[in-house]
Amino acid sequence: MKPALVDTSFLVAIYNKSDLYHERCVHVLDGLDQPLLTCEAVIAETCHLLRQVRGAAKTVLANIEEGNIELPFQLSRSADKVKTHIEKYRDTPADFADACLIEMADEFDTGDILTLDSDFAHYRWRRNRAFHLLIPRG
Repeated sequence: MKPALVDTSFLVAIYNKSDLYHERCVHVLDGLDQPLLTCEAVIAETCHLLRQVRGAAKTVLANIEEGNIELPFQLSRSADKVKTHIEKYRDTPADFADACLIEMADEFDTGDILTLDSDFAHYRWRRNRAFHLLIPRG
C-alpha cells in the first residue's frame, strides 16, 4: 500500500483541537488506511508550533513511538537532493521541511500528502508529478 506523507500543518491541526481545520483533518485521518510517513524536520516544526498546547508534543512523540507515524527519511543520504529542491523552489519559497517532503515523495514513490499548505499544489515530485492533496480545500 502506498504511504501518505504528513506535513506540519496537518499535524498542528490534528493535535490542536482549537485549530480551524481540526475537524476536517480528523475526518480525513479517520478515513485513511495508508501508512503515514514524515521526517524530523516536520516533527520539529510541529512541536515548536504546538509548544503552547499542553501535552501536544508528548502526544506527537507517543504516536511516533507507537508506530502511527513513521520517520524513515535519512537526511544524510539525501542532503544534496534536498538542497536542490530548496534552490528549485526558492521563489515559493520551499522551507527545509517542505524540501524534505518533496524528496520523500521521490524516495518512497508517493505524491499523497496530508497538508494544508497550498504550496504543495505547486511543488512537483519526480520532476513533473503533482502532489495529491488528501485534505479537500475549501
